[in-house]
Amino acid sequence: MRDRRIVLGAAALALACLAARHPTADIRVFTHDAADPSPHRMQAAVDLGLVGMSVLYTWTAKRLR
Repeated sequence: MRDRRIVLGAAALALACLAARHPTADIRVFTHDAADPSPHRMQAAVDLGLVGMSVLYTWTAKRLR
């Protein structure tokens, strides 16, 4: 009976670890003009297994008149 509880506890712990999302950082910097229909953008993502990070940076190009 005791061995069965240990196995069930270990299975529940493994399931909880698999279901949990690893921590991520999401950084967004919007420096484009709100009226710009197609702003330039640079996007990058890094996932190290335990921690992930994504960066999004947008800007408006100088317009020729």
